Amino acid sequence: MNRFFQNKVAIITGASSGIGRATALALAREGARVALASRNESALREVAGAIAQMGGEALVARADVTQKDQVDRLVSETLKKWGRVDIVVANAGDYIRRPIIELTIADLERSMAVNFYGAMYLVLAALPHMRERRSGYIVLVSTMDSKKGLPLDGPYVAAKFAMTGIGDVMRQELRQHGIAVSTILPGRVDTPMIVQLRVPWISAKIPAEAVARAIVLAIRRRQPEVIVPPFAALLKYFHTLSPHLSDWGVKFFHLEGWES
Repeated sequence: MNRFFQNKVAIITGASSGIGRATALALAREGARVALASRNESALREVAGAIAQMGGEALVARADVTQKDQVDRLVSETLKKWGRVDIVVANAGDYIRRPIIELTIADLERSMAVNFYGAMYLVLAALPHMRERRSGYIVLVSTMDSKKGLPLDGPYVAAKFAMTGIGDVMRQELRQHGIAVSTILPGRVDTPMIVQLRVPWISAKIPAEAVARAIVLAIRRRQPEVIVPPFAALLKYFHTLSPHLSDWGVKFFHLEGWES
């Protein structure tokens, strides 16, 4: 155990499964106390039980991140229990796909509600406390889709581009307040969110635990942006060199995948 995380308090949204669950367990293993949030309270209690078995502390807080009052209450309950918030991991997400020719404003609003505003509700609720202490760490779990959009992912890409963009600004502005920001950009991850999606070998799904390890390392090293797996960065570089080349690569390898 590295004492860097000892007794630090972390809030993690989307903690009932996937990346959120893996990150909660990873931080607890490092000695952090974790507030677990999602809509699935029974799954959260299972995660809390696993943390208790390893000698850690967890707070179960059922919350829908699209509801600002519930996110505000999550932060308040965490402060009431432990008196501090050191880390927030804005991870809750919803994979919303729609061909552009079928796209509706409702699709975009639903994606933004979960994938963008849900993250910002958490960040803005915790920020006054972090500023007062001149200390804190914000982790935004975005996606490689926010560097190179993939066909059919329009609603999801729109929200995640917004998250990655504001994270870039946030990192620069909050540094003077002693607050660090990391944006995590995973490729395809083996989570319930995309269980129905089959993907080509070149973008094989990675375990949620790999992303959790990247998050823990990013916090410790204060890394501004992390792409996981590193191989996925090639698509970003190809797109920078030539959007036409990256478009060809997406089409050739069928990177959007196939829905079961």
